[in-house]
Amino acid sequence: MSGHSKWSTIKRKKGALDAKRSKIFSKIIKEITVAVRESGNDPEGNPRLRLAIANAKGVNMPKDNVQRAISKAGDKDASNFTEVTYEGYANYGVAVFVECLTDNLQRTVANIRSYFNKNSGKLDTNGALSFIFDRKGVFTVSKSVVKISEDDFMMEVIDAGAEEVESEEQFYIIYTAMENFGQMVKKLEDMNIEVENAELQRLPKTTIKLDKESAASVLKLIETFEEDDDVQNVFHNLELTDEMIADM
Repeated sequence: MSGHSKWSTIKRKKGALDAKRSKIFSKIIKEITVAVRESGNDPEGNPRLRLAIANAKGVNMPKDNVQRAISKAGDKDASNFTEVTYEGYANYGVAVFVECLTDNLQRTVANIRSYFNKNSGKLDTNGALSFIFDRKGVFTVSKSVVKISEDDFMMEVIDAGAEEVESEEQFYIIYTAMENFGQMVKKLEDMNIEVENAELQRLPKTTIKLDKESAASVLKLIETFEEDDDVQNVFHNLELTDEMIADM
C-alpha cells in the first residue's frame, strides 16, 4: 500500500491551505447531521458523531460551530440527507468514485451526470468500479500527540488491526481493512490520541499515468465535483506525480 500516503498528504495540504474553508466545514456539518439523526447527539454513545467531531478538530473548526451543528441536527426541521455514490470514468479512462450527502437526489444525479458529460467523461452504473478500488480505513496521526516510541506505537496499532503504517516527517498514516475501522478508532481513543483525520477511503489497486496536460484536464473534472455542495469525497486512480502535487 506504500505510496497511497501521497494522496493523504495532498488532502492535508489542501485542507490547510484551501481558501474555501467554509466548504470543508459544510461537509463536516453534514456528517454531524447524519450521525446525530442515526444515533443521537451524545458522542459517547455515537461513534460516527465522535469521529466527525474529531475530524472537525483536525481542520480547526470552532467548537461553537460543532455544537451548533449537533443542536441543529436534532431539530425536526433539519434537512434529511441521503448517502449516495456515483461511479464513472473521466477522459483517458481514469476511474472516478464520488460520494455524496444530499437532500435532493434528482438535483445531485443531474449535476454529477452533467459534470461527466461536459468533461468528456461518462457516468457508469453502481458497482462498475468495484474491481478498481479497495475500501480502507485511513488514519492520519500527528507524531506530536504520540507519547511512546515509534516502534511501540506501530506494534500497538498493528495489534489493533493495522494492515500498514507509514511514517512521514510529521505524521503516521495508518491503513486498516474496512471491517477494522471501528476497532482502530477505539484503539486510538483508548491511547488518548486525537487523530488529524480518520475516514474510509477508496484506494485504487492500480493507477493511470498521464502527461501533465492530460492529467490537468482530469483534475479539472475532479475539482468540479469537489466544488459541488452535495459532494463529500472524490476518489480516482490518476497517478499523481510530485510535479502535479507542486502545482496543486
